[in-house]
Amino acid sequence: MNIVSLLPAATEIVDALGLIDQLVGRSHACDHPAGVASLPALTKARVDASLASGELDRRVREIVQQRLPLYMLDEQRLAALQPDVVVTQAACEVCAIEYRQVEGALKRTAPHARLVSLQPARLNEVLANVGEVADACDVSRRGQEIVGRLQARLEAVSSASPSPRPRVAVVEWLDPLMLAGHWVPDCILAAGGMPVGPPAGAPSPYASWEQLSSFAPDALVVAPCGFSLERTLAEIGPHVERLRGISPDVLVMDGNAYLNRPGPRLVDAVERIAGWLRGERQADSAACDLGAAGVRV
Repeated sequence: MNIVSLLPAATEIVDALGLIDQLVGRSHACDHPAGVASLPALTKARVDASLASGELDRRVREIVQQRLPLYMLDEQRLAALQPDVVVTQAACEVCAIEYRQVEGALKRTAPHARLVSLQPARLNEVLANVGEVADACDVSRRGQEIVGRLQARLEAVSSASPSPRPRVAVVEWLDPLMLAGHWVPDCILAAGGMPVGPPAGAPSPYASWEQLSSFAPDALVVAPCGFSLERTLAEIGPHVERLRGISPDVLVMDGNAYLNRPGPRLVDAVERIAGWLRGERQADSAACDLGAAGVRV
């Protein structure tokens, strides 16, 4: 079976299902597991993702206002791969190539391929997506087993939730400020916190620093969408004083690998945040306490 994934989270699901050797193509953003970098990339971003946060946000909004696609698809290469299953998404036009682009391309290049579109808004829907990909790839039982293990890990974390639950806000973008919605509030709740900000399942909204402060969070998690921990620490300097003024407890995370990506590693993120809320020090390539990050105010 030839599988093409046009979504980083889907690539991770394919890997979790033990089908990574059947993956023949990927999106430009698929970077986990490490071996997928050798596979042909079928998409390309119209905007340089290395731009500073403020400029990147401005350029993306300009392109969206012009009704241009943010991503381009290499249809010729897609056709050459002769995919049996193509996994894409319909949740966010900013995060990955749009479903309609992929659907149209497959009609022209691989009409017999099975198209799977993921559109999770809640944590339970992310787990359900694992089953959907498994079904499409004819490994339904394996998918059920993986989902069962992920659910068991979440239940184990929830059983150790503190009381009372600390109020936790999650920052998804720093310039301009955005708060994390979709599945992230569910992750905070599963980790033992009380999410404040947008409700679970709602899109991530722009916000003011005053609005964030008004939620009176006991703790903040900073995980900009698509950013590694290293990149976040490189950009967080001008915002450190504001963040610490809102809450003395600030966890900086690799948002790209964990909270932003609706795949199996969301459970890793829940476990990591749960440990932090219990007072465990964080300082590695995945997350670190702001006070331990070497950031100077």
